Amino acid sequence: MNIKLNYNDLTVGIKVNDANVMDILSPRKVKTINETKVLRKALSIPLHKPPLERFLFDAKNTLVILNDATKPSPTAKILVFLSRYIARDKFKFLIATGAHRPPTPSDLRLIFGKYFSRFADRIFIHNAKRDEEMVYIGTTPRKTEVYINRLATESDKILVIGSVEPHYFAGYTGGRKAIIPGIASYKTIEGNHRLALSSDATSLKLDGNPVHEDIVDGLKLFKKEIFSIQVVLNQDRKIYAARAGDIIDSHTQLLSKANNVFAVKAKAKADIVATVAKPPWDINFYQSQQAIENGRRTLKDGGILILVSSCKRGLGEGHYSEILSSCGTPREVIEKVNKESYKLGAHKAKRIAELASRAEFWAVTDLPDEKTKKMFIKPYHNIQQAIDDAIASKGNRATISFLPDGATTVPVV
Repeated sequence: MNIKLNYNDLTVGIKVNDANVMDILSPRKVKTINETKVLRKALSIPLHKPPLERFLFDAKNTLVILNDATKPSPTAKILVFLSRYIARDKFKFLIATGAHRPPTPSDLRLIFGKYFSRFADRIFIHNAKRDEEMVYIGTTPRKTEVYINRLATESDKILVIGSVEPHYFAGYTGGRKAIIPGIASYKTIEGNHRLALSSDATSLKLDGNPVHEDIVDGLKLFKKEIFSIQVVLNQDRKIYAARAGDIIDSHTQLLSKANNVFAVKAKAKADIVATVAKPPWDINFYQSQQAIENGRRTLKDGGILILVSSCKRGLGEGHYSEILSSCGTPREVIEKVNKESYKLGAHKAKRIAELASRAEFWAVTDLPDEKTKKMFIKPYHNIQQAIDDAIASKGNRATISFLPDGATTVPVV
């Protein structure tokens, strides 16, 4: 069998015996729908909000909050619909980076498409570490102090554009995440993400998920008029479904649509799982975690997880690599995270250590070998070699599951 996987924007063919392949799990193919009709319908029947034109009628200072380049949101397509509503002098755009690195000029051109030059001087980049640009709006019941970008607090109307996919500790992306962590302070993000240490902070779960519930509580403190436009993409990154209006309801009504695409039944757990982080999740190791978490859902204890991700821009944000590198064993990492005060990224270090405690973790990346080894990961730079070595290690009858789009495919065993 020849299986095609994405690596560093190239298609790489992998040969493996048919008898070894248990599953090839990808986002489910759903009926192709006209993107224009889907968006038009969503905007014409907004949930618990007036139509967009009436919502913006008396706006004097509107802020449009957009995802950064680490999310696949089709922002440029949606801006086509919004362009006739956007009076240049009354609108600003804020890129919701959360604690991520700032977008590059090429990232911004990708986000805005043909509208980049038109709005270039109205684009602002959120920087979570600039405390002077944050405004305190309250504290959640879980003691997260909420500081929000001043541009949002000074605006009279807010537009939020996002996409809904499974997320490995917030349950799902989209909607409320545009505010927290999107335009929140580093302190707020750290306060919220410490809750990701809970076993209830997992993909496809909102009820009882402390990360999600804390975000919603934080959003309740933000007393602004918000009009949200949310979409679900299909397997070809086309708009499959959309909802608009209330930021919570527009998100909630798309969860079943997201599950239709991304939650995929697996036959059983496998001895070897190869999970691929396609763009934009291969931008760094931090973002590749989504593919790791999805892959481990269908991996046997004692098996081998193989991450395939070029990690174009290195390790990424957070202290997770420092925590991992400072310990001699995965068990020591887990104990250290449980004992010490939380630092952003500690949840990621703990999850990697938990994986390395129950299975072997290999990775095909462009990262330097010494950095990978310090994180309890066996480094590779050739996908075929990693697959061949894994079969040799587990035996000729070893079962393999492939996740060619591991960041968005959530196996349900």
